[in-house]
Amino acid sequence: MDILQGNQHASPEDFYNSLKAKLEDHHDFPEDYLFKFIIPTDQAKLTEIYRVFDGIKFTLGNRESKNGKYTACNINAFVLDADQVVNIYKEVAKIEGVILL
Repeated sequence: MDILQGNQHASPEDFYNSLKAKLEDHHDFPEDYLFKFIIPTDQAKLTEIYRVFDGIKFTLGNRESKNGKYTACNINAFVLDADQVVNIYKEVAKIEGVILL
């Protein structure tokens, strides 16, 4: 989980609390929200991410890096509130090697 890299927050919980506050200030939920991740190119990792979105309406776009080592994964999902966004990020962060953007 690389959410704290270059981040001023001391702990993941501080990060998620700050994220929730920013989401509530800048978004009008329910709405479509764009999640962005970078993962090592591995179909199993991609499948793990898709499982987090089970039961949620979403569209996706993936793009491999030039050398094929990494994949950028963009998922546009309909979410109900900031808590749901935070919970999705927390679940995806459990997947080894994923970088949250």
